[in-house]
Amino acid sequence: MTSPVSDPLMLQEARQTPLVIERQRRENVEAVSQLVSALRERRPPYAVTVARGSSDHACTVLKYALETQLALPVASLGPSVHTLYGARLDLRGALVIAVSQSGASPDVVENVRMAREGGAVTVALVNVEESDLSQAAEFTLPLHCGEEKAVAATKSYLASLTAFLPVIAELGGGEALRQALADLPEVLTRTLDLENAASDLAERYRFAENLLVLARGLHFGVAQEAALKLKETCGIHAEAYSAAEFSHGPKRLLAEGLPLLGFSPTDAARAASEQAYQDLSASGADLRTIGPAPGSSLTTPESGHPLTDPVASALAFYLFAGHLALHKGLNPDAPPLLSKVTKTR
Repeated sequence: MTSPVSDPLMLQEARQTPLVIERQRRENVEAVSQLVSALRERRPPYAVTVARGSSDHACTVLKYALETQLALPVASLGPSVHTLYGARLDLRGALVIAVSQSGASPDVVENVRMAREGGAVTVALVNVEESDLSQAAEFTLPLHCGEEKAVAATKSYLASLTAFLPVIAELGGGEALRQALADLPEVLTRTLDLENAASDLAERYRFAENLLVLARGLHFGVAQEAALKLKETCGIHAEAYSAAEFSHGPKRLLAEGLPLLGFSPTDAARAASEQAYQDLSASGADLRTIGPAPGSSLTTPESGHPLTDPVASALAFYLFAGHLALHKGLNPDAPPLLSKVTKTR
């Protein structure tokens, strides 16, 4: 039997993702239909997300999805504005989306309760269906991950990226998105075939202490998640930047020899990302890339739609991060000072 260190739970759970996404799509049909009907009837003028950690990074991807596909402006709510400062925000008519694996964080729950009492359409994307968050929200889209034991979230983050996409497909994403969602489990299965290549790419970073992660658009929330996971599982001080913003000051860090990891899309951000990465490489930056764009250091399968491509990129990154931890002699399932559920107020 393989020891947890040689085959950590983090990697085992990441490999479950194709089955998780298929189960989510199959079992959420009624919940999606109910939410779509409510949103067509009540038509929110804007959306607000409430989350922390990996779930908040999923909300960044969701923000780009809602804004690019439905022209719905999206803001991120600071949970402490209500729970610490006592403000009751006027969210009448808004779409409020809370994302949480456990559904147990009091500050997220209290903000959803406040929003619902104030007349918002509240939706919980949550893995624990009987959680306080699910009870507080008007609608729930279950993640259907099953138990996630690893401290580092993988399958729950990926399921958070996909849970709202069927709603977007029905409200304006069209047939291409519906087909991409149907094909996504197979695409993710092919992504898992990259595990050896991901391990090889990770090997070159085994002595890295710092790493800068770049992306544009729909992949930016994946870059945020990547930076968190590098801190969490590998003890690397990593920070995420928009490739557009990197030259406005942070580029100075290249003079210190910091390596770069970029996410390479094939959507509307492709040309701008490629140009930024070419410029950085020309200036001597140590840059490797992950994503569906041809020529990426770790080229992921194209999924058929811009909204589903980041799911494969994130899964490939998790394979990279898990093996990087192993190359460093670390157990990604036992990060110092961390626990699975963090309850903030």
